[in-house]
Amino acid sequence: MDIATIAGIIVGAAVIGLAISLGGSFMAFVDLPSVLIVLGGGFAATVIRFPLMGIGQSLAIGGRVAFTHKKVEPRALIQKIAEMGELVRRSGPLGLEGFEAGDPNLTRGAVYIADGYDPAYIREAMELTRDQFLQRLSEGQRVFKSLGDAGPAFGMIGTIVGLVQMLGNMEDPSAIGPAMAVALLTTLYGAVLANLVCLPIADKLTAKLEVEEINQTLIIDGVLAVRAGTSPSLIREKLIAYLPENQHKGMLDEAA
Repeated sequence: MDIATIAGIIVGAAVIGLAISLGGSFMAFVDLPSVLIVLGGGFAATVIRFPLMGIGQSLAIGGRVAFTHKKVEPRALIQKIAEMGELVRRSGPLGLEGFEAGDPNLTRGAVYIADGYDPAYIREAMELTRDQFLQRLSEGQRVFKSLGDAGPAFGMIGTIVGLVQMLGNMEDPSAIGPAMAVALLTTLYGAVLANLVCLPIADKLTAKLEVEEINQTLIIDGVLAVRAGTSPSLIREKLIAYLPENQHKGMLDEAA
């Protein structure tokens, strides 16, 4: 579980809620028409931008990765791949039967090796799996980015609606308050939705997209090296290129 995402949203919401409570009535900041304009309008704009069937799946995948995706360090992947190399040297490819690598694609690669699949097929199948996962993750990022862009825009639309209603009913003092609430609260809701939820999640998905692309490419190269019978020490030396430069020496020392 990604604690940072959950903690950030909770803390941000708590700070806003505390500031509202200290300044007056919390219910004064609750307005159903404003919620409908921001959420309904933002979702409608997103539906226009993306295929309807893909939006739900993209939101689900993006949300799952942003909130629950477990971070996998490249160093841990290299160690697992080196373990696979050791098993193959000791017991042959069948030694990888039942091997649990902690990453679905790496586990799938171990199954391919144990079953004796051709290296070309292994590369093609694993690259296809990688590309499909990255594409779904990219779609999730784009959907959250779209919602984040639409929130403030529809907040401004709600503000204009509220001002028009207020100016059109100046002779009725009782109508001025509700219209002004719509005018101001839609801007607040749009800003909170965009800057506390949607845009931070979109940025997090962008960062995870880059990390996953590196990790999955590392896995493919490592599985093919194991399939080719490369020694574990050479596998480590080859895959160290995927690590930041400041980690190279430590990894080489561990291998030694």
